[in-house]
Amino acid sequence: MSRRVAMYFAWDRGAEIAAPLGVLDNRFPALFEIRRLFWPNYEALAEGPQGVDGSLEAIFMRNFAGFTAQASAAMGRPMPQIHRRSAQGDTPLDATLLDELDTLIVMSFDSQRTGQVAPTAEIEAVQAFLARPGTILFVCPHHDVGDTDALAPDAVLDRQVAERRHHGDISLPGQQRFGGFGMSLMAALGAPIRNRFGLRPAHDDQGEPAPFEQVAEDRFGLLAGVPHLNLHPHLPHFEREGAGEAALEVLARLKVDAAAPPHPVFAGGAQFDAMLQSHAEAGLGRLVVCDATLWSSTNGGLRGLQAFWNNVLEA
Repeated sequence: MSRRVAMYFAWDRGAEIAAPLGVLDNRFPALFEIRRLFWPNYEALAEGPQGVDGSLEAIFMRNFAGFTAQASAAMGRPMPQIHRRSAQGDTPLDATLLDELDTLIVMSFDSQRTGQVAPTAEIEAVQAFLARPGTILFVCPHHDVGDTDALAPDAVLDRQVAERRHHGDISLPGQQRFGGFGMSLMAALGAPIRNRFGLRPAHDDQGEPAPFEQVAEDRFGLLAGVPHLNLHPHLPHFEREGAGEAALEVLARLKVDAAAPPHPVFAGGAQFDAMLQSHAEAGLGRLVVCDATLWSSTNGGLRGLQAFWNNVLEA
């Protein structure tokens, strides 16, 4: 029997859509903004909804069409894409959902300002899922760009400008912090992490993603035959905190692009922790932390990603 796989978007989609457009930070771009920034590339979308709802539906969700198609073909039926909170109601992580799955991919693309936190009932359901033989959980926050919590007020703008110059994505505001749900889930499981920064990964002379460094034994077989990951311009460094140091090990590291403008923390050519896995003795079951854009086919490295996806679907 094929694996039963689902993607779980751990956001309040209504709260993301309702973010005030006059506040640039900590929201997704509206479709009219993308059309203006990248004119005329998206003029075919000029007749649809032009707010954040338009960009999420017409661009963002379509980024995952490649993996969805590959997973659906492997399963012989459509792969579910589940939204935690949407106009159709709330779908918590509970036994009703998790008992029907073998592989759960938690896409923590939730803006931290929306306060998404996994409550006790969901934590217990996830623990029961991980305890079931053969299951695997992927927790996938995206970046935390423009975090200035520890800086003096007069250092904030310089830091955010430097980060923006480094990643070079003009559609990002000075601060865009994702992943609150994923971090709350990891902390409650006893493996706390932070998804720090937005780092531009290195590429080779042909423009393909530079090979990753495999740091630990690939215990779940995810990296077999995978030459590289992707080239999303702002990938997080997954920093293990507290008990996370003992519960998780680094599986793969990427290099920062040495040709990019300097990042204020990670020098060009330095490595960052791009994928983590649970230690065999941690008692967490099969648990992996990786970036949410590893499931997207729009940022290069598709050959490597398709190999990674195939491994996931057979894990």
